[in-house]
Amino acid sequence: MKYQTGLSLRLLAALLASAALFPAAAIAAQTELRVGAASADIGNLDPHFASSTSDRTLVAWIYGGLVRFAPGSTDPATIEGDLAESWEASGDNLVWTFKLNPGVQWQHGYGEVTADDVVFSLQKSADPKRSAFATDYKAIKSVEAVDTHTVRITLANAVPSLLGLLTNYSGGFIISKKAYEERGENFTRNPVGFGPFQFESVDPGVAVNLVSHKAYYRGAPKIEKVTYRFLNAAAGRDLAFTAGEIDVAAGTTDQRWLQRMKEMPGAKIDIFDPAELTVVHLNRNQKPFDDIRVRQAIAHAINPGEIAQFRGADFTRVAKSVIPSNNLGLNAEVGLLPHDLEKAKALLAEAGYPDGLTVKMISSQMPSYATTDQLLQAQLAKAGITLKLEPVEHATWHQMIRKDLSPLVDYGAARFPVADTYLTQFYHSKSGIGEPGQVTNFSHCAVADAQIEAARTEADPKKQIELWQEAQKLIVADVCGVPVTETGQVWIRKDTLDWGFELKGSMSLGPLLTEQSHFTE
Repeated sequence: MKYQTGLSLRLLAALLASAALFPAAAIAAQTELRVGAASADIGNLDPHFASSTSDRTLVAWIYGGLVRFAPGSTDPATIEGDLAESWEASGDNLVWTFKLNPGVQWQHGYGEVTADDVVFSLQKSADPKRSAFATDYKAIKSVEAVDTHTVRITLANAVPSLLGLLTNYSGGFIISKKAYEERGENFTRNPVGFGPFQFESVDPGVAVNLVSHKAYYRGAPKIEKVTYRFLNAAAGRDLAFTAGEIDVAAGTTDQRWLQRMKEMPGAKIDIFDPAELTVVHLNRNQKPFDDIRVRQAIAHAINPGEIAQFRGADFTRVAKSVIPSNNLGLNAEVGLLPHDLEKAKALLAEAGYPDGLTVKMISSQMPSYATTDQLLQAQLAKAGITLKLEPVEHATWHQMIRKDLSPLVDYGAARFPVADTYLTQFYHSKSGIGEPGQVTNFSHCAVADAQIEAARTEADPKKQIELWQEAQKLIVADVCGVPVTETGQVWIRKDTLDWGFELKGSMSLGPLLTEQSHFTE
């Protein structure tokens, strides 16, 4: 025993002595990234179906598009080449030709990315049986492979932003034709892209494991391994981060959480766009909301400023319109009804409800939704409106509101930042619940169809914006929905983790991980 103790002491002394010979800077930087995701499990890693925040975050690390938003940005003005090295459009913007970077490699040894892969991917994106975003690509008339590294896209009509449809977002991701056909249904959990990180394995309900794509055409990533842990409970993510078990995690849009985490040594908070716009949609087809006076009363009773302040001014701002404020085409002077309890009561009395009324709303149990709904409940009560909340699990809530089971729908969303996308999905009659093209028009709004449609094909950018702004005015005047707040994305990370760019925005709703992301020590 004495011999072992003495040996241990001598070894320790030797180790300490040798460590003194090497400065701290010589210690190898961490190369494994451990992420805490706000999800219970993986959903769908086919990027044309990935819709949850956690899945969107992952696919953006695995795949790429013809073009991409500059890392850290959601501004369409920053769109730059990705798979495409250059492109040109015909004078009428109906024919687009893209030249591909030669030699770009698929992950898992699937060879070079070619024009055939692009043709296959965009045709898949436009197919409602193989894509959740097919309606976005209905203007594409044809996609052709001119040669191995040239793609020609022909449109049936001009669209607000073709490049926007081809970015590293939703249906714009390019997938391997060969891998998709070989793997079939397994592709959703065994994907192949050409992005900086490739799928390695999944432990259902526990984690997804990625490794660096060494042959990535922009250079091998500095981070070599990513463990994407499923920690759906905010408290679980906080504990894991505090204990040093994870390096970065989805945050919580709660002011108390933010203040607590700001005080944690070695931690840094990222707040970035796109901010999710929360709108209370009012079903105009159901009583009592078929009466505009009731809808106006609801609008006057809601106090967005109070909700924004309660949620946290660091990451929450008052909504400016019925589309997000970062959208091209925003009308910031749209004529939103001000908070006015007396006006709300007067309108209710005029509509035949002098003693107030009771309405129901199916509410998501997701904490961010639940908090907002409780605040709405308290505010409406001051105007004599009793809001009966019926809380259900978040996935169930999504299913129920898409069956018109809730006359009021509190919905938060961010979309591609051009007005057409949000206006079409939430306020065009063909997107109404129950319609063949059902998307998210919970209010069954139909007052701005003409302006929305005209703007899509308007060649003059100034006139196009004017049409979008007019559409917003009509929607606000009809009180199809009540804009409440915009809430940014919130993540927490170790201050030694450097994204490799300034994180101002990310269309994937989570930080973009690139070949430049690294640890400083």
